[in-house]
Order: sequence, then C-alpha cells, then structure tokens
Amino acid sequence: MPQPRTNRRAPSSRSKRAAILETATELFGREGYEDSKWADVAKSVGIGSTALYHYFESKLHCLYEIMADALEAEVERFDRITAEHEDFTDGLVAVLRAAFDLSEHEILRNRLLVSEQVLVGVHRTSAREEEARQLARERTRDLEFKWAAFLTRGMEQGAIPEAEPRLLARAVLGLYNSVFHWYRPRAGLELAEVAEFYVPRCLAVAGVPLEASATPAKRRPRQAATRSR
Repeated sequence: MPQPRTNRRAPSSRSKRAAILETATELFGREGYEDSKWADVAKSVGIGSTALYHYFESKLHCLYEIMADALEAEVERFDRITAEHEDFTDGLVAVLRAAFDLSEHEILRNRLLVSEQVLVGVHRTSAREEEARQLARERTRDLEFKWAAFLTRGMEQGAIPEAEPRLLARAVLGLYNSVFHWYRPRAGLELAEVAEFYVPRCLAVAGVPLEASATPAKRRPRQAATRSR
C-alpha cells in the first residue's frame, strides 16, 4: 500500500552549513577555539564527523568563515548607522553604542574574532582555507578603512582634532575590541553597563568631549530597558 506523501523536506545544504557555523560559534566562543573539538560540532548538529568535511575543509576553515561573517556584520552595521546621521558626533556616538547592543551569539562571535585574530595573518597552503582567510583579512581592512574615512569626515567638519586617520581608527577599534578579551555573557555584568564605561572613553580617544555621549543616551530605549532589569 503506498505511503501518504508529506511536505517534509530534508534540511538543505545551506541550512545545514548555517547550523554548523552557529554551533561552532557557540562552542568555540564558550570553550575557546583550541579547546573545542571539531567532532563535538558534528555531534551537536546531528551529523557524522566525516560529514563536516562536505561543508568545511577543516576546523580552521570554519573559524575563518565565522570571522568573515562577524566582520561583514560589523561593516554592514557601520554603513547603516553612519548613513543615518549627517552630524558626525551623533553618528560616532550611535555607532559606538550600537557596537555594544549585541545578542549573546554576537558576543560569542566577537570573543572568537578578537581572541583568534592573529590567525588571519598566517598564510594557509590549503586553497579553501586560504580563500576564507583572505576574505576575513579583506573585511578587516575594509572595516578599518571605513572607520578611517569616517574619522576623516569628522576632522574635516572640525568635530575632532587632526590625526592620522588609520592610526586613530585602530586606536578606537582596539579599545572597543579589548572588551571581548574578558567579557562573558551571563557573568553578572550587563553589556549595557560596559558600554556606559567604554563609549565615553572611545569618544575621548577620538577627541570628542565626554559630555557628547550623554545626550544620545536618552534615545536608547533598548539599552535602557536592559539596564533596568
């Protein structure tokens, strides 16, 4: 007797790949890249260890893809927010505050990006690994370039003192990224609280008066709600 037809479909290759990236981000971000086992990713996703190699050549290949995705998200967010603000100072404050308005998954991804950034500078002999590494490296440079161009705009408007734009961009990004060397979700400190400490100091590095960070805070209902919990 023929079996009734159903509309259920097997997970697509694209969705399985996304699941692997999400699971690997969670595992690598919590346990550390070196201490995480590639086989544990397969187990969590529900596939055999050898099946992982259909999607990624290696654990390192997967890491590079995660890093490239994290950087792409940062570039897209930066472009969107800076395009929404004609005033440089308002745009800078908005970008910095948005950088701390992250989901738990995004926090773990940033932890991974910062802790393993040195690997982006190491050439790989594997073609697929090298392609993913180059993409992550390109997006790192793209983010720095966009920050430098934005800061140059601020200098031209007289909003911040003259400085070498690329060095200033790296200084601001370096201060922000330092948070993810130590910050962990659910560790008793809200990221919104960290933002209240770091955003004014990032502004100070750029040369913006500290009081400039106070006014936009009233327009942050999401973060204000987070702090009130």
